[in-house]
Parts: sequence; structure tokens; C-alpha cells
Amino acid sequence: MTLTKQDVRNVVDLYIRAWVEQDADLIETIFTDTATYHERAFETPIQDRNGIRAYWKSKVVESQSDIKCELLNLYLDGDTAIVEWEAEFDDLAQKARKRIREVAILVFEGRLIASLREYWSSEQVAGLSPTSG
Repeated sequence: MTLTKQDVRNVVDLYIRAWVEQDADLIETIFTDTATYHERAFETPIQDRNGIRAYWKSKVVESQSDIKCELLNLYLDGDTAIVEWEAEFDDLAQKARKRIREVAILVFEGRLIASLREYWSSEQVAGLSPTSG
């Protein structure tokens, strides 16, 4: 079965939906059981679907709110996709509105992500009022 750009787009759409809706149950459905999630290039990747779900719950569900995300570019070569998106969210821990531009390299097994590596940069675009979040 050949992976198509539309297959990747469908998975990325679910990734973005899980992020915007802060849905840890949905995020784990797009990864293989043994997937790795590399948030930081020089740190050990998060291991397996359960680890990714736990990371997502801590990082997204408990620490972010008012998330908006737009897919900018998607490239596919065999089973490897490169996607770029821009997002804004309230970072509750840092009490700031952030904008992030990210490139992610996704390696697929079938229609599921086996490896995700993120490279991103962020900036603060506003402070949060004491009642935000």
C-alpha cells in the first residue's frame, strides 16, 4: 500500500484536531504502538503510544489553551513526510500567548506515524491576563 499526500494530510489533520481540542485519546490513534516522538533534537525521544499520550496530556491538555493551528506545507517522499505548521496558544505555565512555527519529519508505517521529529521556534506575542486559562 503506497502512502499518498492525502493519507498524510488526513493524519496531520487528526494531529491538529487533537492539539486544538486537547484530545489525548485522539492523538494516540495516529501513532504505531512502538512510535517515537522527538520533541527536542538532543534529548531522548518519548517512547511508544502510551508515552506519547502521557506527554500530550501533560504538555498540551494541562499546559496550553486557546489553540489555533494552520498547516502551511506538506511534502512526501516514500514513507517520510515533512510538514510545516504555524500555531498560537496560551502557555499557561509561562502565562504568555505564544506563536510557534514548526517543521516536523514524520516517518510512517502504513497509515500510522512510527517516528515524529519536531524542529520549531516560538515567540511570545502577548502576556496573559490573570483571568486567562
